[in-house]
Amino acid sequence: MRTKLDPALPSPLLLAAAPHRLLFFIGAVNVLAAMAWWTLWLIEARWQSIGLPQPPIYAGQLHAIVLQYQVLPPFIFGFLLTVFPRWTNQKAFGRLRYLLVGGGLLLGQALTWIGLLGPKAFLQAGAWLCLFGWGVGLLSLFGIVVRDRARNEHAVSSALAMSLGFVGLALYAVSLYTTSPWPIFVAIKTGTFGLLLPIYFTVAHRMFPFFARNVVEGYVPWRPRWVLVAFWPFALLHLGLEIASELAWLWGADLPLLSLSLLFLWRNWPRKKAPPLLRVLFYGYVWLPVAMALYLAQSIKVLLTGAALLGRAPAHALFVGFFGSLLVAMVTRVTQGHSGRPLVLGKLLAFAFITIQLVAILRIGAEFKKDFWAWQAIAAAGWILAFLPWVLRSAYIYLTPRVDGKPG
Repeated sequence: MRTKLDPALPSPLLLAAAPHRLLFFIGAVNVLAAMAWWTLWLIEARWQSIGLPQPPIYAGQLHAIVLQYQVLPPFIFGFLLTVFPRWTNQKAFGRLRYLLVGGGLLLGQALTWIGLLGPKAFLQAGAWLCLFGWGVGLLSLFGIVVRDRARNEHAVSSALAMSLGFVGLALYAVSLYTTSPWPIFVAIKTGTFGLLLPIYFTVAHRMFPFFARNVVEGYVPWRPRWVLVAFWPFALLHLGLEIASELAWLWGADLPLLSLSLLFLWRNWPRKKAPPLLRVLFYGYVWLPVAMALYLAQSIKVLLTGAALLGRAPAHALFVGFFGSLLVAMVTRVTQGHSGRPLVLGKLLAFAFITIQLVAILRIGAEFKKDFWAWQAIAAAGWILAFLPWVLRSAYIYLTPRVDGKPG
């Protein structure tokens, strides 16, 4: 058994050894590519110093689409294609299945990057390739759900969220053939409250108490089914109200979502000594009630005065704070475990996690700064600073054998 890093040179062939290797690698590369382009675009928007070509459609919309449908989904599919068979006691997926998923997403993303700097046809082709990869993944997940007689609630919830994500991605593809603002607007809103928030909450509901029980003495997990069931209608209510632009009434969804997120956090918070790798999961989760409190305050302000004074602050508390923090914490934990490494909080993870907290605060604060574009650019550059060492280390792990000599 190996106890040190395998001295073998990194090999792309190892990406095919397990679903998480290929799909996490694609997601990790795209994390940097997405934010590098966005940072450059913000610099150009503020200082006009680069001469960066403008994309065929508004860059702010593409930024939201890329993050929601191309950056985070490879990580999600990598995780779900790994755990769905385990959650339901079924056979693991064959290699061809996740290679098709990864291939579609990777080629779709590559064409999207070309389309950001060139003809819209590349964006269109990229969208369809992403839909192909997503469709293969979705059919694979639903195959597990259909065969599962117990109807595992976490598998059902995840499959439902990924289905809404497929719809949102399809709407984005449609938007590339029309001048109507409606399809891409609905796609962006669906990506947040139909896809990402339900997926993140579902995984937290399933995995956080499980992780804590394994490492915290005397820990009693709390994950009743009704919490997950109750979360869905309010997430969909928020989505519907956002699509209808009824911001004044979002409080009707956001207050219950805030209550459910706080209840889950309070009941599952590890009150005894816990390892740092577990703590960062719960610290990252704190951003969910913070974001929902901001959404709630925004809605009440609109109801009373008609003014949305917080701007995009609630959304970025959710995206950078909640989604970004848990991306680092959760993916690192899975990567450590599935590469045969100790489940410890390393320096790179600690640096990435702490920096993301600062970036989230900076991006929220940018909403209230006079030089809005400059502060956005600084926050985007901070994201790259946070993720660069983490991505490089993670990519090396995905390209090299497990340190314990086991397959996978």
